[in-house]
Amino acid sequence: MPYLVIVLWFPVALADWSDLFGIFTGTSFFHFPSYCLYLLVDSPNITAYGFIGINYDIETSFLKPETGSFYFFIPQIELNEYEGFSLLGGTMAWCDSSLCTFEEALHSYEASLFQASHHFSPMTGTYRDNLFKSTLQMFNVVECEKMHAVCMNAKSLGSAHSIASFVEMKDTPSSCQFCIRVSPTIAVATNMLDHAGETSFIPEDFPNINAVWASLIIEECYRLGLTYFCVAPGSRSSPLAVAASSHPHTTCISCFDERSLAFHAIGYARGSNTPAVVITTSGTAVSNLLPAIVEASQDFLPLLLLTADRPPELHEAGANQAINQVNHFGSYVRFFFNLPVPTDHIAARMVLTTVDSAVYRAISLPYGPVHMNCPFREPLENSPKKWLINCLDGLDSWISSAEPFTKYIQVQPSHSCVGTGGLMQEVMKLLKGAKRGLLLIGAIHTEDEIWASLILARHLSWPVVADILSGLRIRKLLTSYYEYEQNFFFIDYFDHVLLSDAVRKWIEADVIVQIGSKITSKRVSKMLEQCSPFSYIMVDKHPCRHDPSHIVTHRIQSTISQFVDCILRTSVQFLSGKWTGFLRALDTMVAWELSFQICSEYSLTEPHVAHEISEVLSSETALFVGNSMAIRDADMYCHGLVNSTSMMSQFALPCQWIKVAGNRGASGIDGLLSTATGFAVGCKKRVLCVIGDVSFLHDTNGLSILSSRMWRKPMTILVINNHGGAIFSFLPIAETTEPRILNEYFYCTHTISINKLCTAHGVKHILAKTKAELRQALMTSRQADSDCVIEVESFIDCNATFHSILKNCASQAASHTFSFLSRHSIPDSFLGNLYHCKINRMEYSLYRIKLSAPPTSVPGDCSQANLYRQGFILLLSLEDGSVGFGEVAPLDTHKESLLDIEEQLRFIVHLLKGATVSYLLPLFRGSFSSWIMRSLGVPLLSIFPSVRCGLEMAILNAISSRLDSSLLSILQMKEDKEEGVSEWPSVRICALVDCQGTPMEVANVAYKLVGDGFHALKLKVARKADPKEDAAAIKEIRKKVGPQIELRVDANRKWTYEQAVEFGSHVNNCDLQYIEEPVKNEDDIMKFCEETSLPVALDETIDNISGNIFEALARFTHSGIVAFVIKPSLVGGFENAALIARWAHMHGKMAIISAAFESSLSLSSYVQFACYLDLQNAQLCKALEKNVATSLAHGLGTYQWLKEDVTVDPLMVCQNPCSGDLEASILEADRLLRNFQINQRIILKNSTEEQVNAYQLNLESEYFSYTVEVQEIGESSEEQNDVVLFLHGFLGTGQDWIPIMKAISGTVRCISVDLPGHGKSKVQCCTNQDATEEHKLSVDAVAILLCKLIDYIAPRKVTLVGYSLGGRIALYMALRFSAKINGAVIISGSPGLRDITARKIRAAKDDSRARALISFGLRPFVETWYSGELWQSLREHPSFKQFVARRLQHDDVHSLARALSDLSIGRQIPLWEDLKQCQTPLLFIVGDKDIKFKNITQDIYNEVVQGIDGRGNVYEAMIVPNCGHAVHLENPLAIVHLVRQFWTRVRNRST
Repeated sequence: MPYLVIVLWFPVALADWSDLFGIFTGTSFFHFPSYCLYLLVDSPNITAYGFIGINYDIETSFLKPETGSFYFFIPQIELNEYEGFSLLGGTMAWCDSSLCTFEEALHSYEASLFQASHHFSPMTGTYRDNLFKSTLQMFNVVECEKMHAVCMNAKSLGSAHSIASFVEMKDTPSSCQFCIRVSPTIAVATNMLDHAGETSFIPEDFPNINAVWASLIIEECYRLGLTYFCVAPGSRSSPLAVAASSHPHTTCISCFDERSLAFHAIGYARGSNTPAVVITTSGTAVSNLLPAIVEASQDFLPLLLLTADRPPELHEAGANQAINQVNHFGSYVRFFFNLPVPTDHIAARMVLTTVDSAVYRAISLPYGPVHMNCPFREPLENSPKKWLINCLDGLDSWISSAEPFTKYIQVQPSHSCVGTGGLMQEVMKLLKGAKRGLLLIGAIHTEDEIWASLILARHLSWPVVADILSGLRIRKLLTSYYEYEQNFFFIDYFDHVLLSDAVRKWIEADVIVQIGSKITSKRVSKMLEQCSPFSYIMVDKHPCRHDPSHIVTHRIQSTISQFVDCILRTSVQFLSGKWTGFLRALDTMVAWELSFQICSEYSLTEPHVAHEISEVLSSETALFVGNSMAIRDADMYCHGLVNSTSMMSQFALPCQWIKVAGNRGASGIDGLLSTATGFAVGCKKRVLCVIGDVSFLHDTNGLSILSSRMWRKPMTILVINNHGGAIFSFLPIAETTEPRILNEYFYCTHTISINKLCTAHGVKHILAKTKAELRQALMTSRQADSDCVIEVESFIDCNATFHSILKNCASQAASHTFSFLSRHSIPDSFLGNLYHCKINRMEYSLYRIKLSAPPTSVPGDCSQANLYRQGFILLLSLEDGSVGFGEVAPLDTHKESLLDIEEQLRFIVHLLKGATVSYLLPLFRGSFSSWIMRSLGVPLLSIFPSVRCGLEMAILNAISSRLDSSLLSILQMKEDKEEGVSEWPSVRICALVDCQGTPMEVANVAYKLVGDGFHALKLKVARKADPKEDAAAIKEIRKKVGPQIELRVDANRKWTYEQAVEFGSHVNNCDLQYIEEPVKNEDDIMKFCEETSLPVALDETIDNISGNIFEALARFTHSGIVAFVIKPSLVGGFENAALIARWAHMHGKMAIISAAFESSLSLSSYVQFACYLDLQNAQLCKALEKNVATSLAHGLGTYQWLKEDVTVDPLMVCQNPCSGDLEASILEADRLLRNFQINQRIILKNSTEEQVNAYQLNLESEYFSYTVEVQEIGESSEEQNDVVLFLHGFLGTGQDWIPIMKAISGTVRCISVDLPGHGKSKVQCCTNQDATEEHKLSVDAVAILLCKLIDYIAPRKVTLVGYSLGGRIALYMALRFSAKINGAVIISGSPGLRDITARKIRAAKDDSRARALISFGLRPFVETWYSGELWQSLREHPSFKQFVARRLQHDDVHSLARALSDLSIGRQIPLWEDLKQCQTPLLFIVGDKDIKFKNITQDIYNEVVQGIDGRGNVYEAMIVPNCGHAVHLENPLAIVHLVRQFWTRVRNRST
């Protein structure tokens, strides 16, 4: 029996253990060469450690070198670092037949875990190294310098053993520094014992008493864990400098500038949470430390200052560099001691206890700098001078050990809540009673505090505002967004939400908890002040007051971890749903608006820099932000949540923080570069430092520290160079002061070359002027082995203008959202998920209406087919009875056909029943996209644009009906004084003219339209062979209608470039508003603009946009492109149309809404939508401080083509009595939608809900009896008796296929089954007295049973669709039972494993999994199964939890386990050779993210399709985008389309 393994992971808050190879307890489980295969149940990766070339005798505990031997073990308890997390891992293994029983293994595991959790409890880094050294001394360690420890994934050991070779391990990661205890009596170490128990203090080595005292100071610092020394050059400090630099275990760095050096030291303290030691000479060198001391004091950073001084007799005597250094830093240091001049008349113990006391004060609350003034008499060098050794009396024990002289011990209560009494109970009561709570996370510095903050955020479920210095403002997503969203609620753009006056007045929190210190945002701080009085609870470990507004009501001095531990003991009730719902909506809308504005501005802006840096940060990097604008922009504009490349399902929390630091103690701009380099040394990560140009210039001496680059990873310094102090442009002083004074005395405008400064210091410099250059520079520097300065050039005025735009637009978005939500009656008991109504049902009807002429998009013949328009009317009913209508009507030029559309509608109808409709949908800004993903669970691009448009139309009209409001009113909320639909403006209509006939005939048609009231005409051209004929018609029209009529021309991409230019040359003087799509090739558009100077509009070009819309539109910012003609049914609905229109308005272009010959239903919706966009443009012009453009004529004149309509009361377009323009009234459009009635005469058919017919069949073969659960959809008839049979994967059931079956059951009968062992199916071996053994449930046996099923359900061949396990069975049947099979669709399926060894290993693994399934039950097995890498894409799906829940619906776990084992791919005969002979059509489908099966599919194509003539029409392969292994669950609409197409081809082939 193979070993069974359980792996448990416990995240723990520990100091940085990344320098340790591993901390283990436990014994070995196997050794080589007598290696037993160690099989693993699917679980997080288990690491094996060991030695190559070593033989270990367990009985004698003897290790000896032996070529060809190797020894591995798996630790029972292991502490490791993983991407910033400290993980305490446990592995428990047992085997009842040999190693130990389960009870014995459990007892051993519990004992080891107890030891580990008590030995390695949280501790400060100060004592870590000494504790480690002391622990090593307790071992009976054998030192072996030639041994190397290796580590590898334990799964790899099986493959290594299977080939009886360890050659593959030659590239195994190894370490030459380790300590491994291999038995109770022996431990092996390499490079771990050096100086572990030695002392560096040897009295006989010191030439004079100065050297003795200096060495005592440095040695005691080392013993206290202070090993990083920042040494400034100087004579008087020589004894200290020599002692520090010659100590074997210290690290020293030097700089000629004491100010930069001191800031470097506090940077080190920020990164390591350990004090650095600063050594300076006497005089003003000491004074230069003051700015850094102030920062350290204000921000509670530990620091030890050793300042050399003249002896007393030289003070007040005119001696050189002699100033009063006593209490030089006043109250900014936590401790000061003026040492006497070194003498052998004073016991040296005094020096040691002084150092111990100083360091203890530095690392005790409140942390901060301490100062020891150290006067020295000459000789300062190592000149011999007698000293009495008896001054060292009492130090024998100290000299012989590695411990500090005085050990300070703080006794902590075992429980953080002990001793808090009634005050803490009062806090608990406040938290429990909170209705409108808010959690603020200020600046926090350690990872265990960040971890605790994240746990608190999840526990409270309150809205969270995280400061940039909290480490949680930028979060890396470790799991699906939907799982993250259920646990956390971060308001990342709260600062800009507060720009809205209405929102500020509304926000009245009753309880606010702040953990950590200062908040960067001034607006958030003002909000706190305005909310007062309320219960304001501030938690920080120091006792100092951080309450500038004097509003804190409860000040808790505690570590964040202790506070959280206390809070976790009590439950907290849910907040007001209205409070959380409003805040979530406001943050979502403002976040979208800011992202839109930043992305649609194509120049490189300072907010974009903040937006971009969050994308390049990872767990291996840290961020240091400078003061002034750098930290403010980062706080306001950084991405809050960024996807991570890793997937760590074993973590308790679904997101990870980024370490961020900044000098916010005194918030000065001095010493920032030096601090950042120290921070990089301390945190041991690659650091990205973002600072302004003035800050950079203020600390150019920091470049000398940067260029030295010792003991740290490379840094990237991003300098935002706006040639002065840009922050003053945002202050009131900028509005009242002359530009000359601002430039000279506030901005300090400069022309200093940053490039030359970098060159002088030998630092690489990159200038980034564009977004692309910035991203490339950041990516390049991220991989580089050297430091790099990236300079981003900006300008103060441009920066101020863009910030103003962002604030105005964010304010409008927040105000609009708040107004929208406030107008709807939302009770305080509202659950806060922003859903307000469920969908009862959706129906659709196919219509066919007559046209008066063919659409201008088709050839101009008047054939009967072109005189009709077909489409679908959607009816969406909400649970309260409200109804909304939508229309889906693709043109012949659309990519989708009516059959394609009906399949998608059938799919959507099934999924929408019971779905919820969100309050946010009418706000757009990504709301519809998010809702579609949640409700339908399909990638956005898989829905046809016309289908999405019709669905959005139906939902918006249903919400309007429910709220008894017009569509325009829910899109554009009005002020109280503007209420009343009649006050909404009308929409001007542009007429459509087809330029068929002579120029005079066309001109007469145009003239008549002008007489009817049209003041804008769009003329369809490029229908004739010669562009000059169209030009002649345009000239004639202009002459006929006069100059006041707007003329537009539409060529529909039918001209070559040369033809377009020729046309343009003839109409240059016709005052055209624009030429729409003049050329076939998109690349020629700008060229045409440049050559002809004629204005151009885009139509088909934007219809074809997919992917990142900002990147796609970037090339159309050219001023010659003046308009976007937007057809909602072609761009994918109202939300996408609104996005494109907003982009156009941002860039000064017109946004014209155009119909695609739809009915009055769509036209009425488009009229109100067009009015909404015009109003939005007016608001945007206000935000941009531009003049509001005149009203536009929209392309809705296609109503003239409608001879019939889908409604009995069509839309009326009337002439405005004031302007004379032909307009569509908002009131009329609203009337039609409110009273919409379908004209039943034009309906061809109505949708019917397909019922699933579920039944069971009993089937028998020679060896098995099979009771199969069958689900059937679709009627069988004489005309339609074709069948598609669906086969699910392992753990699935036939229910998985229901949505897909419903979609295609209109054209073919669909049947799915529960395979043997799954769902409700049952399989048994037939009783056979002659049988000597039980038969395996092979793929062949299942295929035989399914053939019998086919005989029962289908009169002819069937088409198979199989996924994974079902795909293997379908492929087998297509190859071996072709008489029954028309064709097969194989989704994520494989022909099998060709290597016999691989098959044996896989079969053994599946056997182990099957036993685990039986032993532990279905739920833990399913959770473990879906934690694998294969399912990463599926885990990101919004319905993942529902998918998993369906996997728990199996009646017989033992049968399921048997299916796993018996039907293992390891037991299936490979079918690769069979494929080469197959004549049955096959379609292989694989997800784009499924690398493993993409490679398999590629191998099939390379070996089978390309290798054999004529196979191209038999085998097909399709890669489906936006999905992984479970293609049918992740992108079902793609499967619907592909299966129906395949079935149609197979049917046509067979007939």
